[in-house]
Amino acid sequence: MTTIIQKPISQLKITWPLLPDDFLLPDDPVDDIDHPLIANGLRQSLVASPELMQDALIVSNFALCAAVDDRTICKAPDWMYLRPVQPWPHSYPRRSYTPHTEGTVPFVVMEFLSATYGDEYSVEHTEEIGKWFFYEQVIAVPRYVIFRPHTGRIEVYALESERYDNQNPDENERYLIPGLDLFLGVWLGTREGRTGYWLRWWNMAGELLLWPEERAENQRLRAEAESQRADREQQEKESAQTLLEQERQRNQELLARLAALGIDPE
Repeated sequence: MTTIIQKPISQLKITWPLLPDDFLLPDDPVDDIDHPLIANGLRQSLVASPELMQDALIVSNFALCAAVDDRTICKAPDWMYLRPVQPWPHSYPRRSYTPHTEGTVPFVVMEFLSATYGDEYSVEHTEEIGKWFFYEQVIAVPRYVIFRPHTGRIEVYALESERYDNQNPDENERYLIPGLDLFLGVWLGTREGRTGYWLRWWNMAGELLLWPEERAENQRLRAEAESQRADREQQEKESAQTLLEQERQRNQELLARLAALGIDPE
């Protein structure tokens, strides 16, 4: 039996080269149709906040890269947020991101678990580099989120003393994500034909950040309420005018009767 001795972490050489143009990225298919929907939902609720969108890189299944002992290592988190990122100077699309060389370290990376587990918890760093090890020891991402869409279980790990520590939620079962200054939590509902558990954002005031269709529905309801208010005001105005007209007619009829009786109304 061969024993593999892992190299001490302190002896690993970590560098930040740009991904070579000819580097072949994995083209693995998404193994769960829910994952893109959840990732898109996380982004879509941020689009109404310019301060969170400007100079930010918000991506899913996108190569996050570094070199470990001169080996180019890329992982593709199911969702990633960082800000600021240096402007992309090329005409062709960006296909990877290298921290320190192209911008800051991501504030948060997320992995959505499917029925088949990958290396989301792996600390292997000899033959292969596990995702846990890569995010914790190589990139040093401050927050690592692992979410199970089918059960709604969420785990949030904070980088403390160079190790990930499992965080406890607040009284609302949400987790503060520094950098975004938003709380992350689980929401049960339906969107785009999918009914189940979703990851969603709440602001510091405890208000849910809405999806575009929810904002549009709110605007529709506000417009409808305003229209109804205007209709009520118009009806009240017309009713008041009708009462005044009726009062004027009664006064005229009274004056006519008094005049017929030869009585001076004055």
